[in-house]
Amino acid sequence: MREHPLNWLSGHARQRRAAGLRRELRPRSAGEPVLDLAGNDYLGLATDPRVIEGGLAALREWGAGSTGSRLVTGSTTLHAELETELAAFCGYPGGLVFSSGYLANLGVVTALSGPGSLIVSDGANHASLIDACRLSRARVQVVAHNDVLSVDEALAARTERRAMVLTDSVGSVDGDHAALAALHQVARARGALLVVDEAHGLGVCGPGGRGLLAEAGLAGADDVVATVTLSKALGGQGGAVLGPTAVIEHLVDTARGFIFDTGLAPASVGTALAALRVLAAEPERADAVLAAAAAIAEAAGVPAPASAVVSVVLGDPEVAYAAAGDCLARGLRVGCFRPPSVPEGTSRLRLTARATLTPEELDRVRAVLAEVLPGVRGPGASIVAPVG
Repeated sequence: MREHPLNWLSGHARQRRAAGLRRELRPRSAGEPVLDLAGNDYLGLATDPRVIEGGLAALREWGAGSTGSRLVTGSTTLHAELETELAAFCGYPGGLVFSSGYLANLGVVTALSGPGSLIVSDGANHASLIDACRLSRARVQVVAHNDVLSVDEALAARTERRAMVLTDSVGSVDGDHAALAALHQVARARGALLVVDEAHGLGVCGPGGRGLLAEAGLAGADDVVATVTLSKALGGQGGAVLGPTAVIEHLVDTARGFIFDTGLAPASVGTALAALRVLAAEPERADAVLAAAAAIAEAAGVPAPASAVVSVVLGDPEVAYAAAGDCLARGLRVGCFRPPSVPEGTSRLRLTARATLTPEELDRVRAVLAEVLPGVRGPGASIVAPVG
């Protein structure tokens, strides 16, 4: 008699538990007395009354859902308004909203590559970009993180007619910056498209929070495409692709994650549009994020980061998990990143800054970290927060 097809799960779970890698859902309650430095609400807009009202107004006008895919009934005038304003704010000719940043990455990479093309992908790219590469059916060459020379060599040696260079602008784990100007120079010289995920750049980096591509003077270039998420600095849900009009039109025709997915709910579109307008009117929020990140980094005893992300590498996954639990027990929620989210031996605490953190809240952060970190910084631990 054959064994049950799911018997292997128990052994898999035991192995993960022994390695300190089991995960669990921990639902949070509204209004709980915990200071959150684990989420990605970089500008503090998720609870801003103007943003909430934007969602409520859209909910009242359009209802709970978009009712269909964007090509059937899922596109509203509100979607078009967000796409126009988001593209203009970030400096691109056009934009296309997806129901998540993950799907935006899957959509743009698969639609602009395919068999007979090459993707040169940064080794530290987000999982959504990695999965996009796997689905693309292109030849994928992974290079070391921020290794521009290796990118150039891969492009120079290719036999494919089309090529794409793929990177995050700001690392989701370490918060470091990609060498976008150098990457673009190499890509342009080799006839390759540069595709950049600005998920952690929008709202934090660049002039008025317009992203790292804008800071590098590359926003709107005819051989550059950006993706953004609406779920981090803009405090809501969804994602978008920004780039040349021809690219946007091609995605409407070919991006499966756009064509076959229900459109982003109007309430999410309304919150994103309201948040974007707050950011445009209050560009100082981007500076406030970086100032808060610097204060958190100082409290953790690491260099000030060039983004909202402060990373404290502790090495062992169980040590990092226990340290995160100790912080939470003291009223401070921090992220705990373990393999496969990070490489083996680099489990860490990930603390994210928020523009609206008060001096009193920063004092709480200092007090908690002063109690927790000395007990976990042993001979095997390394403490880093990459700069630039």
